[in-house]
Amino acid sequence: MTTGTQPDTDITGVRVTRVDGAAVRELRTRIATHLVGRERELDLLLAAIAAGRDVLIEGPPGTSKSTLLRSITHEWGIPLLFVEGNADLTPARLVGHHNPARVLREDYTEDNFVAGPLVTAMRSGGFLYVEEFNRAPEDTLNTLLTAMAERRITVPRLGTVEARSTFRVVASMNPYDNIGTTRLSSGVLDRLCRLAVDYQDPAAERGIVSWRTEVDSGRLIADAVAVTRATRECEAVRQGSSVRGAIDVALVAAQLAALRDVALPEVDSELPPRDLPGDYTAVVLDAMLVALSGRIHLDETLAESPEAVLREIWEDHFLLQPAAADPG
Repeated sequence: MTTGTQPDTDITGVRVTRVDGAAVRELRTRIATHLVGRERELDLLLAAIAAGRDVLIEGPPGTSKSTLLRSITHEWGIPLLFVEGNADLTPARLVGHHNPARVLREDYTEDNFVAGPLVTAMRSGGFLYVEEFNRAPEDTLNTLLTAMAERRITVPRLGTVEARSTFRVVASMNPYDNIGTTRLSSGVLDRLCRLAVDYQDPAAERGIVSWRTEVDSGRLIADAVAVTRATRECEAVRQGSSVRGAIDVALVAAQLAALRDVALPEVDSELPPRDLPGDYTAVVLDAMLVALSGRIHLDETLAESPEAVLREIWEDHFLLQPAAADPG
């Protein structure tokens, strides 16, 4: 990641590294070869990272946040250190600790220090990716605040750990989930650029499902995406399924069709949903119940079960709305 970089100093006096435009364009071209959609989000995330900034990515699950970061770090040739923000993510777990057994024998030395993901990312110049950022304890966030603000941290009985210039903190959070979360302080937010992402459009989701499943039936892929997207618009559902649900609907339905000797519609089938064979639509319903019932979160004021809500979505798609799915 050193090619095309330019040293700079931010408002705090900390040295950061910016990446020149030609290097970023080349990187974007390489990343785009294995991403479906997300061109704008990729540009914005690359621009912030190349400018030497830390980033908060805010969006629901299954919106390619991790995929974007894995693609960037892979093509840049730097590590991606993943941690999940929760009550167990203490500062000691994040930073690291001295091996107790070796301390008894050798006292505290650098050799018996077991580096946590933060120290590892700082030393290697990698990205520390904190998922569910707003679930991490406040004292853990304060440790990250020091690393972001000063690009160094002081570890008791170890000394100062200096971050390499390519070190970045990238955090993510789900704006629709407020259970067990904490409000981020202005001090933390002031250190982060923010990128809001939402679900992909239907065409991009069909492309993702096709790429991830290799299912031959374009009709099945279109139906899997349509019913999954419908969970996000259903009034009874507080939070619908991501494209991961559509992937599983397509995969499970394809296997069920093979088990039951049900022919899947042709790739270029343009039949309205209500005119599709009943054995095929029954396969899709069963696949929906398996793949989506655990992924949707219902309005707590309703007495309906996930299975009942999914059956209603299935009926709307295959019986009541003949134009609901476009094979694309």
